[in-house]
Amino acid sequence: MSTEDLKKTLKTLYNPPSADFVELVVPPRTFVKVDGEGDPNTAVEYKTAVEWLYPVSYAMKFASKALDRDYVVPPLEALWWADDPKSFVTRDKAAWKWTVMLPVPDFVSTSMFDTAVAKTMTKRTDKPATLRFEPFDEGRCLQIMHIGSYDDEGPTLARLHDEIMPTRGLTFNGAHHEIYLSDPRKTEPARLKTILRQPVR
Repeated sequence: MSTEDLKKTLKTLYNPPSADFVELVVPPRTFVKVDGEGDPNTAVEYKTAVEWLYPVSYAMKFASKALDRDYVVPPLEALWWADDPKSFVTRDKAAWKWTVMLPVPDFVSTSMFDTAVAKTMTKRTDKPATLRFEPFDEGRCLQIMHIGSYDDEGPTLARLHDEIMPTRGLTFNGAHHEIYLSDPRKTEPARLKTILRQPVR
């Protein structure tokens, strides 16, 4: 039985440098997603979203073994946006809107997702209305590895928005994207690794 690890098969998506932003083209992929808004540290719907993503994803992982396939559940990802993009630089989290999500390999099907959701519903009654399984195509992006606290991202994002993108003649083409490579429950804030990605055109 083969085990797919997206961090290895799509290495360029998960291993950017920390010194500066690099450009890449992100291929279309499929995700399990949930939408919401508000401060992720205090919003109940954010906690609920994450608590649904993982059991559904692990149910699909185990179901894939019937296909003689297996995969490593990848790191948590999230899209972030707001009516005023400056709210990310100022860290006004109450103004943030988000889609929290987990990618799946190409061999995972919609029917496997539906079965996984039904299985999870036998244990929980708070299924998010926006829980879904859908493709996501970011295309051309800039990304960097941020090492440190989430709240220390502001200066890096300000440099991206105010210097790097204008200098390269680029503008926004989608929501700010973060990939959480570290477990904040087990990693001190100064050592957290987070990929910061911005779709551009």
